[in-house]
Amino acid sequence: MEKTSSSTSMLTATQKQAAGALFAMALHQAQIHQTLPLGLSSDGDASEESLGSGSVSDDRQLWVHQSSGLLRPVFKFLEIDSRAWSELEETAGISPAKKYLGEQLRLLAEESGDKSSNAAEKELALTNGIDAVSSTMEMSAAEYNSKMEKQLEYENACKEKIATPDPEATQESKSKEENTPDNYKQEIDVAKQEARQSIIESDAKPAEEAAMLSYQRKMTVLYELLSACLANIPEDNKESTKRRKGYDARHRVALRLLATWFDIKWIKMEAIETMVACSAMALLKEEKSNEEHISPEGSWEKWKHGGIVGAAALTGGTLMAITGGLAAPAIAAGFGALAPTLGTIVPVIGASGFAAVASAAGSVAGSVAVAASFGAAGAGLTGSKVARRIGDVDEFEFKAIGENHNQGRLAVEILISGFVFEEEDFIKPWEGQRNNLERYALQWESKNLIAVSTAIQDWLTSKLAMEMMKQGAMMTVLSTLMTALAWPATLLTLTDIIDSSWAVAINRSDKAGKLLAEVLLKELQGHRPVTLVGFSLGARVVFRCLQILAESEANAGIVERVVLLGSPIAIKGMDWEATRKVVAGRYVNVYSTNDWMLGVAFRANLLTKGLAGIEAVDVPGIENVDVTEIIDGHSSYLWSTQQILQHLHLDTYYPVFNTNVDD
Repeated sequence: MEKTSSSTSMLTATQKQAAGALFAMALHQAQIHQTLPLGLSSDGDASEESLGSGSVSDDRQLWVHQSSGLLRPVFKFLEIDSRAWSELEETAGISPAKKYLGEQLRLLAEESGDKSSNAAEKELALTNGIDAVSSTMEMSAAEYNSKMEKQLEYENACKEKIATPDPEATQESKSKEENTPDNYKQEIDVAKQEARQSIIESDAKPAEEAAMLSYQRKMTVLYELLSACLANIPEDNKESTKRRKGYDARHRVALRLLATWFDIKWIKMEAIETMVACSAMALLKEEKSNEEHISPEGSWEKWKHGGIVGAAALTGGTLMAITGGLAAPAIAAGFGALAPTLGTIVPVIGASGFAAVASAAGSVAGSVAVAASFGAAGAGLTGSKVARRIGDVDEFEFKAIGENHNQGRLAVEILISGFVFEEEDFIKPWEGQRNNLERYALQWESKNLIAVSTAIQDWLTSKLAMEMMKQGAMMTVLSTLMTALAWPATLLTLTDIIDSSWAVAINRSDKAGKLLAEVLLKELQGHRPVTLVGFSLGARVVFRCLQILAESEANAGIVERVVLLGSPIAIKGMDWEATRKVVAGRYVNVYSTNDWMLGVAFRANLLTKGLAGIEAVDVPGIENVDVTEIIDGHSSYLWSTQQILQHLHLDTYYPVFNTNVDD
């Protein structure tokens, strides 16, 4: 007979089954939202029809199908009766979510008469711990202002370095600098409120039922579900072959949606991720030093024996174990103070075990020692100079961004510049951005990128180009490209200057994209979800990477989110739909209709195939954001990318801006 509750869980058996049902629904809805993003469709039932209305067991493409390996290990960790698994999958896959969410939320809200006061105390202790950790992860006003000042310095330096012959563009830039942080925050708040209202109206967000749950219960459910996602408990049924080790991107997207249903800020979930990661590390330390004291009965023991190497390896070889991520003084101090609290939540470790983890924070020797226990092989992204693995790629190296670059977080962000004049342009555009991901900039083919960027800039400052810009003729040129009208012969001769450099850069970006896919497939980033962001040729690197990943269904759990800005990518004939399937969460195409430089450089494809960098990509599930009011010219992405990413507010599950972004 199966146990219905474990000694370490804070939920009753009924509540755990309700939590499993909610997670299954969130996972299925997240797959639906790949092609019908939340908040953009007014017909929730219609969206469910898009994945078929037959039995879940008949459709192996569904994330909730047992062959995906995404749900049953979670059910097993939660100790849900195996006889209920098929019904939970079917309910999640074929039933309108809004008809069943309320019922599951009500079950979660119920208090059992035999529930121990100890469990309630643990819930409160856990919530206090989450709040304390999240407070250390938030950006202060002073830190924000400092980053904005540095970003403005970089913008001014770029504008001095890059001559801007268009006086109207210069005037526009001045007006943009007047946009204050307060105005930006107000704009984002309004947009978020409008987006949330859209969700409530169109997708029936269970606001009333969610309000029945206490804040402590919501935190507990999210904590236990994340633990279940990371447990990597092997499934008895060998049919499950698609599950990746560690933290699957589809799991993280489902947790995002669940947090949205709960009306919980994502930073709280990031705090939970940090705490669970530290728990995994502490478990390993405890296993080595005091194995005989570990109870063989609890779910935490199942986690350890059911795949702790996988759970630990989700930190990857990218870091000096989890302690590297705690080296920031504020988080280290906060975690040390939480040791007694966490000790009550995970009794097999105890307060002393967590205190030992906290004391190791910032210790290089301690970090290296723990890295070995995590099975960290090599030095991950930064230590792996993978240049020349593919012919004709001369440079391909990851650079950590920022102090400690959030080392040890459970998700990774790779940022790729594609229009650069100096090596610092691979990193500077991304430094001012703040999030709680472990962040890396990719420095690639700097010699060729600097050559093509310089050639284009020389072309822009040529006498003929400047004369045409003064006459306002460049937008006419772009419109002639779009309408198949003939170009002036003098302009065609002039563009020959950049054609050869551009062709080489396009070729190298495709090869770099293939190499990036190889890096992700070899999991040098660890078993962690990845966010990919690139502008100009960097966006093409990202897109080519996605094309390679799309060649196998087994790669669906690697990439969580993608943002392409000013992309030199044709729209027709590139199979955007296939790339959408390997991005678990949001997929954003950012374009500017007046980016005539991109149109000129990529003119061969512009006429017949369209161009993602200057127009919308009409593919279900891809968000198109028009930044014409922000981008003066293609080089503007160097200093405007951060502002655009702030406008997109990627940490929200749903699109905040659906079409236009104004300065």
